[in-house]
Amino acid sequence: MATLTLDPKTSLPADGTAGTLVGRVWIPGAEPGPAVAALREDGVYTLGREAPTSSDLMEAPDPAALARGAAGTRIGGIAEILANSVLGPRDPAKPHFLAPIDLQAIKAAGVTFMRSLLERVIEEQAKGDPAAAEGVRATLAREIGADLASVKPGSESAMRLKSALVARGLWSQYLEVGIGPDAEIFTKSQPMSAVGTGAEIGLHPASVWNNPEPEVVLVVNSRSRIVGAALGNDVNLRDFEGRSALLLGKSKDNNGSAAIGPFIRLFDASFGLDHVRRMTVSLRVEGEDGFVLRGESSMREISRDPADLVAQMMGEVHQYPDGAVLYCGTMFAPTEDRGKKGDGFTHKLGDVVAISAPELGALVNRVNRSDRIPPWRFGARALMGSLTRRGLLRG
Repeated sequence: MATLTLDPKTSLPADGTAGTLVGRVWIPGAEPGPAVAALREDGVYTLGREAPTSSDLMEAPDPAALARGAAGTRIGGIAEILANSVLGPRDPAKPHFLAPIDLQAIKAAGVTFMRSLLERVIEEQAKGDPAAAEGVRATLAREIGADLASVKPGSESAMRLKSALVARGLWSQYLEVGIGPDAEIFTKSQPMSAVGTGAEIGLHPASVWNNPEPEVVLVVNSRSRIVGAALGNDVNLRDFEGRSALLLGKSKDNNGSAAIGPFIRLFDASFGLDHVRRMTVSLRVEGEDGFVLRGESSMREISRDPADLVAQMMGEVHQYPDGAVLYCGTMFAPTEDRGKKGDGFTHKLGDVVAISAPELGALVNRVNRSDRIPPWRFGARALMGSLTRRGLLRG
């Protein structure tokens, strides 16, 4: 079995706790429940009434200053809580890390990299059939691959290319959002549904063609201000989406299909949006069959600036009073054959997926079926009840 272990050396950013790292921790006991926590050199500190929810923390005038300055309550060392965050050997009597968000809307941007744009078109042309993808891929790369590399979405040159592709019968709904003026922004999952590092991620049991999507996740408060970033796995069912774009919800929103973590790194003097723009996100998939897949996604190659994506997500025409997080998209769409030649990559149960970046650490999860992983039962109503019983809600 592929090994899933969590420790500070691999989970934390390259500079350790030098930045402002916050997460959420499940606290067991007589009144169990989640707590927002700051990671400091000497351990993990819950923030209590100063930030009863992740959403509350992001609404602060300076979230990083609040996380650093709050006295908090130490609940353990980083290493011991990370080690207990792996589902399976977890001790339910000890704290473990959760996804670092709670009430925020979970949104995602699609086809924001030209390389993955072509793969979305291939899915559509192949009608969700992985065996047909190789031939479609060769045809599209020959016809339009070179043309897309330098196109700025929404520009005059993009509109001229659109006209040319329409004339050649090659237009696609994915090209529309890939090079047109309007980004694809969709609801990835529901508030409170994301899973954190060490948890199992879920695949729909009917899917036979699927893949991880390693992404940067922006954390945005209700005032449209980007206050931090984390790593994310936008688990994707290529066969469902390829059959019809109207199956996007079924392709994207399943139990355990949104992983975020391991922590949020808040913007401060050590880390900001310009660092996000330069990041390279790495992926490693290790299977129980010995298969290993590696890949990278460079934010330098994103076709729309992260700030523009946030502006298209929320503002005067759409508000998120509890804030939102936004998966920025990925350039990584694996095509390496895992089995029969031409079938490309798809997950197998038991795969360990590690998504990492020096600035943000590593998010690590194991793949299982959505109907076999722990069901999602702790939602917003349960959170409010838990906070009330523990006396953490502010008046």
